[in-house]
Amino acid sequence: MGWLTREIEHAPCTVEISHKFESLHAHVRFNNGTTVYPGDEVQVKGPEIMAPFGEIVREDREATIVRASKLERLWTRWTGDIEVMELCEFSFSEEATL
Repeated sequence: MGWLTREIEHAPCTVEISHKFESLHAHVRFNNGTTVYPGDEVQVKGPEIMAPFGEIVREDREATIVRASKLERLWTRWTGDIEVMELCEFSFSEEATL
């Protein structure tokens, strides 16, 4: 893989959607052991999955993975740290604000 080139992969995956009181989540597991790295883009093929309240739905799908170039991966790692720190900006004060 070059500094500016992107590669495309296709991988079988399992999508799990949970719509329960104790757990609300959506997960994608690649069935062939594929790993996603910083900057990679993943698109799961197929129609939207809706889980009724109180249930977990699992479906087998195919995912398209667009691998980031070396330059994009480096940029994502560098700026990702900054963006995470922005999420951590919070403060504590004794005054209640309205």
